[in-house]
Amino acid sequence: MKKTILVFGLLVLALLLLFQLSKYTLISGNLQIEYMMSIIAIAFLGIGLFINKKTHKKLPIPNQKIDLKKVEELGLSKREYEVLKEVSLGLSNREIAEKLYVSESTIKTHVSNLLVKLNAKRRTQAIQISKSLNII
Repeated sequence: MKKTILVFGLLVLALLLLFQLSKYTLISGNLQIEYMMSIIAIAFLGIGLFINKKTHKKLPIPNQKIDLKKVEELGLSKREYEVLKEVSLGLSNREIAEKLYVSESTIKTHVSNLLVKLNAKRRTQAIQISKSLNII
């Protein structure tokens, strides 16, 4: 909390210094008003980027272990499990087929088998079931 107050206090101080500098340049007549406004805009851009970088920290990914016993209980083959992982990434049958070097009809067969084994009606439902079972 103290760090946040300090950072915002320094930002307010920097803002006040910028306004004083702009007032000085306006009074002295050395710079045109457009230059002064562009300098202030660039300063605010830098401050905004700094704040954005500090506030947007990457969230840690929960370290969930995959339940390989559940995969075996469901009777998923190694290739079907690979297809399930690719489906969970949102890839189409054609993209999965290209990635795994098999035909698209083979992928369709694997997806059909997955839907039966997971008791799902759609790919999205299969993904939801898989996530609830901690297999992806």
